[in-house]
Amino acid sequence: MNRRLLPLLLAATIAGAACSADGDAAAPVDGPASADRLTIALPEARGPLNLFAGSDEAVAELVYDKLLAPSPYVEEPRPWLATEVRFVDPTTWEADLRDDVVWHDGEPFTAEDVVFSIAYFAQAPTGRWTHHVSDVPTFDASLVDSDTVRFTCAFACPELGTVTLADLPIVPEHVWAQVPPEDAKEVRDLPVGTGPYRLVDFDPVTGYRFEANTGYFAGEPTVRELVMPVIEDPSATFTALRSGQIDAALAPVSPELIAEFSAPGSPVQLVRTAPFQFPELRLNFRNAPFDDPDFRRAISRAVDRAEMLDTVFLGQGRPADKGYPHPDAPFANPELSTPYDPDEARAILDGLGLVDIDGDGVREGPGGPLRYEILANGGQPIDMRAAELVAEDLSAVGVAATAVPLDAGTLAERSTERDFDLVIGTITAHGVADPTQFIMSHRSGYLWEHPEIPYPEFDALFRQWQASTTIEDRLAALDDIQAMFNDQPTSVPLYYPDEYYAFRPDRYAGWAESPGFGIVHKWSLLPADVVRGANAVVAGD
Repeated sequence: MNRRLLPLLLAATIAGAACSADGDAAAPVDGPASADRLTIALPEARGPLNLFAGSDEAVAELVYDKLLAPSPYVEEPRPWLATEVRFVDPTTWEADLRDDVVWHDGEPFTAEDVVFSIAYFAQAPTGRWTHHVSDVPTFDASLVDSDTVRFTCAFACPELGTVTLADLPIVPEHVWAQVPPEDAKEVRDLPVGTGPYRLVDFDPVTGYRFEANTGYFAGEPTVRELVMPVIEDPSATFTALRSGQIDAALAPVSPELIAEFSAPGSPVQLVRTAPFQFPELRLNFRNAPFDDPDFRRAISRAVDRAEMLDTVFLGQGRPADKGYPHPDAPFANPELSTPYDPDEARAILDGLGLVDIDGDGVREGPGGPLRYEILANGGQPIDMRAAELVAEDLSAVGVAATAVPLDAGTLAERSTERDFDLVIGTITAHGVADPTQFIMSHRSGYLWEHPEIPYPEFDALFRQWQASTTIEDRLAALDDIQAMFNDQPTSVPLYYPDEYYAFRPDRYAGWAESPGFGIVHKWSLLPADVVRGANAVVAGD
C-alpha cells in the first residue's frame, strides 16, 4: 500500500535499542527475555474482550489471531493463520490456511471457521470490525477445499489481502454459532481464540488475567502470566511504575515525564515507537453553522497547531499542519496542507456574513452570537489545556468558545449522541492508518453520515474510489478524498505527538514495537525467532 514511505517493519524488537528523549538510540536494555508474570496497567476495562461489543485491539489480539499480521498499518503484512494469500482478480482473493492451529478449548481451527467468521461479521450489529465485511469493503467467503478459502467482493477490492484480512480477527464457529448474530454484543463469556494467551479472569474493576497458551502454533509465549489491572489516573499509573507495583503500562508516557524516565539511573526505561494517533477537535456537522464547509474551513485555519504542540505536549511531536489522516499512514496524501492562517479565517467568516455587529468581539449569525462549548475530558489535563487553547484561537477570529470539563463517561455519551458543537478527543491507528476505515468513517457517522446528510462531492469521489481496480488507482482516489476532506474538515488534528512507552527492564526486556500499537501486544511476548521470521529487526542482528 505504501508508495511514499520507507517500509514499516512488521514488529521491531526494542529490548536492545531503547530511545532517549530526543529519539536517539540509548544504551541497550539489560534485562530478562522471559518472565513468570508481568503486571501491565490499563487505563480502562472494556469488557471481557467480546469483539462485537468493543474491546482494546492490542489486548484482544492476545487472544485472537488474523489471517495476516500484525495489522493494516504496515506495508507488507505477513501470513499468520494463513500460509499464503493470493490476489486472483480485482474482486477475488484466496487464502491457504495453516493446519496446525488449535482453539483454546482444544478444537481444531478450520477453513469453516474463516467462512463462518466472515458471514457472522456481516450479520452482527455494526461495530469496530463488522462494517469491514458489510460495507467497506463488502465481501463474502466460501470454501475452495478443506484448506483454502475464497473471498469474493461486491466491488473491486485490491487492498483486501493487505488491509482487510490483516484487520479481521477469526472467531470459532463452534462457539459463536450458538449465539444469534443480533445478540452478539450481549455475550459476557470469556473468549475462545487461537492466540498466544487465554483470558482466564476478568473483573470490570480489577481488570484482566491471562495465561500463556503453551501450545501456540507460533511458539510458546515468553511470559507465562499477564495481570492487567485498571488504573484510570495517568499520574497514578506512572507512580506505580516508579515504585515497581507494575512492570509496564499500555498508555504512552505524558511529555513531562520523558526527561525523568530517560535520566541515567532511572529504574524505568523509555522507548520511542511509531505513532498512529493524534488529538483532534471534532466539529458537529449536524449543527449550524458547522454544517457549512466554509465555516469548518475557517475553524481549521484559526487553530495554531505549532503553539498547541509546544504548550500542550512540550514540543514532543509535530504540528498537525498536514491534516487528516496521520501523515505517516501508508495511504496519506503527501501534498496535504492545513496551515494556520487567522487572516484567512477572518476573511471566510466575513464572506459568510458572520460579523461583529455590536462591537463586543463576538460575531453574530442568523442564530445569534457565535458562542460555543468545547467539551473535553476533565480527568485529562492535556485535553483540557488543548480545549483552552482552541478557545483562545477561536476568540481571536471572533468566535467565542468555552472549555467545559466532563467526566469520561459523560463525554463518551455526549459524543456518541452528538450532543456537542466542539469536542476534544483522540483518534487512534484504526481511524487514521487504515485506508478503508478512512472511507468508512464518512459512511458511519464519525466524519460524516451517509446517506442521512447529503454530501455529493464525497459521493462522486467515493464512486471513483469504488471503481478503481488497482492499488495505485485506489490510492489516487484516496488522495482526492483526503484533499477534499481537509478543505472542509469535520475533524481538525491538533498535533501529531511522539509516543514513548515505559517499562521496568529489570522485570522484562523483550518488548517489541508494532506501529500503531506501542509495545503492549502479542509481538512483545513471543520468542525472538518468531519475530525474526516475521521479517522484523531483532536486537543484536
